[in-house]
Amino acid sequence: MLDIGWSELLLVAIVAIIVVGPKDLPRLMRTVGRYTSKARGLAREFRASFEELGRETELEEINREMERIRREDPVQQRTNAIAPPLPKSEKKASPFAEAKKPPPASNEETPPPPKEATE
Repeated sequence: MLDIGWSELLLVAIVAIIVVGPKDLPRLMRTVGRYTSKARGLAREFRASFEELGRETELEEINREMERIRREDPVQQRTNAIAPPLPKSEKKASPFAEAKKPPPASNEETPPPPKEATE
């Protein structure tokens, strides 16, 4: 991340001892440590919020796709692609339509044949 080697750290430590002094150096290191931990915490929170936003966006996209699939019946689309439906006025009755009709009910009484007049 910050490609700082041991020689650079040693140089920073020597400059800090000279500028701040050995007496105030522990307090300076604690302060720097606190600010570093706060910065890391903010970065972690920032990253987590972006990841959550990405998950929510992905979930919304998945929900939209599922709703689109529910609205558009894929089986019906493929069927229409193979044989497009005829307009309602041009629909022809199936030759098997009559075969599908149930026979008339036989439980009804048939009227008796007319009586012949006897003379």
